[in-house]
Amino acid sequence: MRSFKTSLRTATLTAFLIAVPLAGAYAAGHHKGALDAADATDMTGPRVEALIAQVQGVRQGIVDARQANNITPAVAERLEMRTAHIGQAAEKVAASDHGRIPAAQYHDLLRRLDNVDQRLRVDTGSGFLMGDGDDGGNYPNG
Repeated sequence: MRSFKTSLRTATLTAFLIAVPLAGAYAAGHHKGALDAADATDMTGPRVEALIAQVQGVRQGIVDARQANNITPAVAERLEMRTAHIGQAAEKVAASDHGRIPAAQYHDLLRRLDNVDQRLRVDTGSGFLMGDGDDGGNYPNG
């Protein structure tokens, strides 16, 4: 009986000594301190501000093109609505996540904004050209 008590006590002590470091490692892995780095999938701070600045830049391009009569009021309104929607989406996502935009959404917003910018360039006649001119001309990409 005595050897059973000793082996039970030894097994209990061994299990406890094994469990304590593992529990500490588990707790450390699930706690983020103030100095811990942000997830690589989050875009924070300057990138959010840069996205908003790019939205404002596209808006200014639309205003400039409209004032120069390079685009019609209807085209300007359509482009402005698309740009405003992208800006609102960026601000909404950033506000709901303490100034962060997840990488996938950030890249999607940039892609959508680039599409609006490219449409503006094509509508004003300054879009990227395709073709090498062998058939008599270059054509707008868009």
